[in-house]
Amino acid sequence: MNRQIARLALVGVGLVTALIVATTYWQTWATAGLADRQDNEIQRVAQFSIKRGLIRAADGTILASNRIRKVGGQTLYLRRYPQGGLFAHVVGYSTQSRSRAGLESSLNDYLTGSNSNLGTVLKTTLDRIRGATIKGNNVWLTMRPSAQRVAMQQLAGKCGSVVALDPRTGKVLVMASRPTYDPNKVEKSFAQIRTTSAACRPAAPLVNRATDGLFVPGSIFKVVTSAAALDSGRFTIDSRFVDKGYCIEYGKQVKNFGDQNGPEVFGSVDFLQALEHSINAVFCEIGKTIGAGRILGTSKQFGFYKDPPLETPGNERSPSGLYSHGKLFYPSNPATQVDPGRLAFGQERMLTTPLEMAMVAAAVGNKGVIMEPHVVDRVTAPGGGIVKRTRPRKYRRAMRTKTAADLTRMMEAVVTGGTGTAAQIPGIRVAGKTGTAETGGTLNTTWFIAFAPAGAPRVAIAVVLQNQTGAGGTTAAPIAKAVMQAILAGRSNP
Repeated sequence: MNRQIARLALVGVGLVTALIVATTYWQTWATAGLADRQDNEIQRVAQFSIKRGLIRAADGTILASNRIRKVGGQTLYLRRYPQGGLFAHVVGYSTQSRSRAGLESSLNDYLTGSNSNLGTVLKTTLDRIRGATIKGNNVWLTMRPSAQRVAMQQLAGKCGSVVALDPRTGKVLVMASRPTYDPNKVEKSFAQIRTTSAACRPAAPLVNRATDGLFVPGSIFKVVTSAAALDSGRFTIDSRFVDKGYCIEYGKQVKNFGDQNGPEVFGSVDFLQALEHSINAVFCEIGKTIGAGRILGTSKQFGFYKDPPLETPGNERSPSGLYSHGKLFYPSNPATQVDPGRLAFGQERMLTTPLEMAMVAAAVGNKGVIMEPHVVDRVTAPGGGIVKRTRPRKYRRAMRTKTAADLTRMMEAVVTGGTGTAAQIPGIRVAGKTGTAETGGTLNTTWFIAFAPAGAPRVAIAVVLQNQTGAGGTTAAPIAKAVMQAILAGRSNP
């Protein structure tokens, strides 16, 4: 009898323990998972009784706050975005009717105090027991409002994006996308957001072009090709070529970009001059020599063929690489499936994001090493304690240190006397590369990537513009210059 009673007691204790564990799990650790489910209406509405944490820029500027609304005797905390569309694509929105996007979605657990950090769990549990208002954690970003404002002003009336990183740490300093939208209008005036833009069709203002926009890279991809060629050992910075103004691919002439208006022939040049003047014919020959497989392999070292690392939602980031019929394509036999000449100067079926190309520039400036990009600096508790801090972390090595040094010299030549002179900043060494990608019509996609100061870079940048009649050196390079100047002028700021 005593043994049976003991067994019953053990079973009872086990059931009570299981109940406590299950209740704790569903009320704390699983809350974020429940909230992410689009069909969980009760959970979504209940979360608006939580005083959601603030989102701040690097200098403390408030990017997302709360406004109080009383409904049926219940206090609800609805979102307000004081900066309007300035940070919309990164911060996103949190609404009752249209759920969430951006960091409001991916960091929902931290912002609602439902993340699994022990300190947060204990505080949230105690607040529930006391019946007190649950307060979420605050999120501090790495982005600089002054430079972000310059980028958005430079993009005004255009369709494109600017991404700027600190190559030493991976911090995202600027992430701008045009056209933008006002997240304050998502809840009740969503139709006003889906407007067209004279700069691009479709306007797609909700798309973050910085991380989810895929564009033909054109000649900025020559930086990747150059890294592949130098790392292969088959070429050096002093290797010489004879430019006839074209190369032969599959029996047809592939001409230099300038040949659209007249002959452009440089004759005898070295590798540095080939990049300085962005000579397609030379890079076409380099591509045929080293092969598409090596170029694609080097692109993977830069992070192509993977979702770019960032704290924003996965469905708002796209991998760079070759695309076929709308899908990412890595050839099983590059030698027969890919045109190496056109790939070498960024045509073929190559598509890239501005974030990826900023990472390419950062890799060259940081001696061949890419630091993992991140937009979140830290998460703090309502009382101010640190919940989580992002530490700079090496993402991958893209090339040898010697290759990065040679590429720095080559990219400096682009700015001092080549196609990128519009990016020159007095007193500061700038290394860059222009790009003008043909998209099948009369308009081009134009680019500029760069880092500065070239000797010890504090910023790496990528600028892309859609539907341009000019070239990257005249359209995108001046924007990169303005944003880099804004960042370097405020380098002592957070």
